Amino acid sequence: MRINVLQHTPDEGPGTIKEWADNHDYELYVYHPYMFGMLPTAAETDFLVILGGPMSPNNGIPWIEQERELIQQLVKDHKPIFGACFGAQQITKVFGKQVVKSPAKEVGWASVYLQSDQIPGLPHQLTALHWHEDCCELPDQAELLFSSDLVQQQGFLIGDNIIGLQFHLEPTQDNVHEMIVNDGRYALDHNDLQQTPTEIDTTPVPSENKTAMFQLLDFLTH
Repeated sequence: MRINVLQHTPDEGPGTIKEWADNHDYELYVYHPYMFGMLPTAAETDFLVILGGPMSPNNGIPWIEQERELIQQLVKDHKPIFGACFGAQQITKVFGKQVVKSPAKEVGWASVYLQSDQIPGLPHQLTALHWHEDCCELPDQAELLFSSDLVQQQGFLIGDNIIGLQFHLEPTQDNVHEMIVNDGRYALDHNDLQQTPTEIDTTPVPSENKTAMFQLLDFLTH
């Protein structure tokens, strides 16, 4: 299987998604369209992963629109797609819904609560990393997957092959350090979770996050 990862900022990489791919001996290729303007074709994509980033899907940037064209083709081909944060927002736009200002800016660690029983074995609660001030409308075809205390729409499932999460399960501890040293100031301005960069950085990544991430990826590729 060839997994194509779309990365949108240097400090938000695939994290444990790469570990999952390595465990299965899958090929994993990381693209940086924001820098090089390169995207894979649908034909060479068996599984698409769309990561987070500081940009908005509402920005009229050519590569952002080209990403959505790729997603649309993969939807038609019924290939697995996983999106985190900006990635989930891109999927939402493909399905005709809007990305809007979130009722709360969430930067830091906060609980998310499972809202669906469609994916076996997921815990009812996880402490996930949040890094957003926009959120997605729920696509008509989607089932609500997770909610948080401040934002109801935190994740969705479409059919048996598309998952979008507004939060992050993929970061390792090193990934969190990298996000903080490069973009920790984002937590300081009107952060409804009221966590400082130091508090976010020194919170251990829960071990169950990797387990849940692997469960989601296994579900998409079963």
